[in-house]
This record gives sequence, structure tokens and C-alpha cells, in this order.
Amino acid sequence: MKKLILFGVMTLMGLTTQAQNIQLHYDFGRSIYSEQFGGPQSDDVMRRQKVTLTLEQFKADNWGSWFYFVDIDFSSKFVEGAYAEISREFKFGKQSPFAAHIEYNGGLNRVGSYQQAALLGAAYNGHSEDFSKTWSVQLMYKQYFKSYAYTRAYSSFQLTGVWGINFAHNKCRFNGFIDFWRGENWRPGKEGHGMLVILTEPQFWYNFTDHFSVGSEVEISNNFIYNVVDDKSFFINPTLAVKWNF
Repeated sequence: MKKLILFGVMTLMGLTTQAQNIQLHYDFGRSIYSEQFGGPQSDDVMRRQKVTLTLEQFKADNWGSWFYFVDIDFSSKFVEGAYAEISREFKFGKQSPFAAHIEYNGGLNRVGSYQQAALLGAAYNGHSEDFSKTWSVQLMYKQYFKSYAYTRAYSSFQLTGVWGINFAHNKCRFNGFIDFWRGENWRPGKEGHGMLVILTEPQFWYNFTDHFSVGSEVEISNNFIYNVVDDKSFFINPTLAVKWNF
């Protein structure tokens, strides 16, 4: 749930001007990788959170569009943190698939903050003739800021792809994103060295009604999860989820 599922370039193209949903995800990652997240006997705060609540909203206007999402992570004892991304796109022309993209990433957790970042770049947006398939590719300069102890400001880049596919008479939807960006290594002896971070979160939804959906998200990542137990960097974390579309 780290990242947006873009409501579709269909909204950018005028099919609708606003969309909002709320999602509730039960995460199985802490059960699959209990040793990496503190061990089966450790307290919940030492492990991956079970439940994440996500709020997403997209709104188009004459200039382009706004998008934001907020992830709120819960353990059995605390609200562990809130992470948000907000972006603005400015169209280069009414019918142009290209847009300027500006974005901010950051948030707070129970012990401090997430490292904040600002992004600036360009997006290419497209869709099929009937809008059942949508996609977006974004290439951005990324600037990290010193946000808490043991972090520092540095320059980076990010390449993002977003897709959405409706099928089975719009009863099913497959959507998601994939991010590639330059991060900094946290492993002993490699601190500060650059590394490629990969994160993708494909989702599948079955739409029982126009408002209510049940589905799953699978977070697949490499060099994304902070793991101090061993050298493992690749993780697959599935969820079971419900979604309400407003």
C-alpha cells in the first residue's frame, strides 16, 4: 500500500473528473517473514504491521490533475505510522499525452518520521479506445532530505509505471504500479553506497457493486524493506483487502 494505484488516465481524459476510495488491507508479510521482522515471540511493534488503511483520491481539472494517498499502519497496540504521497500533473496540451509531474513523499511514524523526498519530471499517459486499459510512465528527478538521524540529503531518480485493466464486463480489475529508484544502502560496511530499489504492488479486485470490491495486493520488492537481521533484500508480501469506492 506504499504507492498510488492511479485511478486511470481515463479520468485525465474526461471520463470522470474525480474518484476516491478507501481500502483496508490485512498483511500476511509478518507471518511469512517472522524472523526478519523480529521473530514469532517478539512484540507487535517489532514486526510488520498486520493492517493498513489506505485513502486515495484523484481529481482532474482544466490544468491537469491532483492525486494523493495516505497509508495508515496499525499494530495491535498502536497506530504505527502514516505515510503520504501527493502529486500534481500539468498537461502540455488538451490532447497531449505528456504532462509535467510534481510529487512529494513523506510521513510520520511512532518513533519519528519517514525520509521525505520531492520529485519533478515528466509523465506519458495513455489509454485504449474504450478506456478499459490505461497506463502511465513517469521519469523524475528525486531529491531526498535529511529527515531523521542516520539519514542525509542526496539526489536520486525514479522511473514509475502505472497500469489499469478492466475486464469481465467491468466486474474485475487488475491494476498496479512499479517503481525503480536509486536508494542508499543501510547494510553494515555499505552505508551510503547507491543501490537500485524496486517496488511493485499489483492489485486484483472483484467488483461486487459499483462501490464495494474485494481483492488482494501483492507487494514485491528488492532493497525496499529495512532488514537488519540478515542480508535478505527480496520480499513478497500479499494482502487480503476490501475497498469502497465513493
